[in-house]
Amino acid sequence: MPVDYLQKILTAKVYDVAVETPLELAATLSARLGNRVLLKREDQQPVFSFKLRGAYNKMAHMSVAERARGVIAASAGNHAQGVALAAQRLGCSATIVMPVTTPHIKIAAVEARGAHVVLHGDSYSDAYDKAQQLLAETGGTFVHPYDDPEVIAGQGTIGMEILRQCQGPLDAIFVAIGGGGLISGVASYVKRVRPDVRVIGVQPEDSDAMARSIKAGRRIVLPHVGLFADGVAVKQVGRETFRLARKYVDDIVLVDTDAICAALKDVFEDTRSILEPAGALAIAGVKAWVAQTGVTGRTFAAIACGANMNFDRLRFVAERAELGEQREAIIAVTIPERPGSFRKFCALLGKRSVTEFNYRYADPAVAHLFVGIEVADRRETEQLLAALARGRIDAYDLTDNEMAKLHVRHLVGGHAPAAEHEILYRFEFPERPGALMRFLDSMSAGWNISLFHYRNHGADYGRVLVGMQVPPGESAQFQRFLDRLGYDYVDESSNPAYRMFLGR
Repeated sequence: MPVDYLQKILTAKVYDVAVETPLELAATLSARLGNRVLLKREDQQPVFSFKLRGAYNKMAHMSVAERARGVIAASAGNHAQGVALAAQRLGCSATIVMPVTTPHIKIAAVEARGAHVVLHGDSYSDAYDKAQQLLAETGGTFVHPYDDPEVIAGQGTIGMEILRQCQGPLDAIFVAIGGGGLISGVASYVKRVRPDVRVIGVQPEDSDAMARSIKAGRRIVLPHVGLFADGVAVKQVGRETFRLARKYVDDIVLVDTDAICAALKDVFEDTRSILEPAGALAIAGVKAWVAQTGVTGRTFAAIACGANMNFDRLRFVAERAELGEQREAIIAVTIPERPGSFRKFCALLGKRSVTEFNYRYADPAVAHLFVGIEVADRRETEQLLAALARGRIDAYDLTDNEMAKLHVRHLVGGHAPAAEHEILYRFEFPERPGALMRFLDSMSAGWNISLFHYRNHGADYGRVLVGMQVPPGESAQFQRFLDRLGYDYVDESSNPAYRMFLGR
């Protein structure tokens, strides 16, 4: 028998623990975008996330016997806090399996509510498998974070509140997608009550399981997911959430890490609140949608769905937010190594503020400069590059070059003429105590390491840039080594930032 989600949402038991969060105008962001942007402040829930709605609704509908056996859940953090709070309120025990990459602030919050935490694996999928093992061993009741009608209905109460709070024009609601529980619930209500309102999902480019699944017409499994927006780092969406998303969701927008960081800054400037990366996804989606469509004068609601942010992450967010807003350009400049060249370059920059400047003498003929410049938008970057070209100064835009932003800006001036047969690879691995040492141990495969850069960005995954001297005849052996290593990697040997600043 089909589930009547409208009835389930209208009768959901969420307000024993959840509050009806405000729908607030983001005045500064609205003025900049030329559209009215309303923030649904789910970051103001008791556990700083919307997840307690679905968790409590599910557990409140369990029988007394089911709750007596205790509940088990798998979560990257926010669902865990919802389950822990619900278990505390309903008087039952809770065991939560969380990935080892989960920010400490979320783990501590779960334990503070009396739940037992088991850390396992690097992603939600790993934690889920462990939770199923514990379920078989203990006979507890599983509380799924998204693929359950009661959980979906609990999250759907957010859509009910938005339509009640916004009686006037509303063109679209933007919703973050991980496993799909939130958007499935919101869309199930909105499309029954106000089908004219578009429901638009937002996913990170490196965790886009729902977008790919809808395009393929079936649920696909991502080989890996990005961990920056850990709250939506899901390799496969739910069966029921996929069905509902295909039926009700109008579109899905993909955004990158820089765009998420910029959205975090936007919300801070309007509210003085700090969201977590997944919590700012919807806001990043609004900005991307406006940029893509060029619409003005519309009204959009964006669900600010979580604020469980590790403080250490703010360093990385602040560094990347200006790039996400396209207010900073990073360029590589080549000028003749002779008196007057630098003065000419500075004259072409005009009165623009320089945010970063790196240079080291390496060649008697030419000088390579790594420069960060404050700009108003991408158009100004293009105008600057054109002005440099007219001045016969070679300039290369590195603003979207991930290796340059993560590593090269901290390594400029490292040419190594003696590093024969050097190749360059960028790796990512789950960040945890001892992870770097394990990585270094894995790298000792017989090839000389000619370059190594690691920097703790306060994120949940480590980023390493490695140069190794591998003779051309050993390329097949090196590929086998990469396969055994098991880390995500990118071959950066042809990256122009490497050739200008680090290569032979």
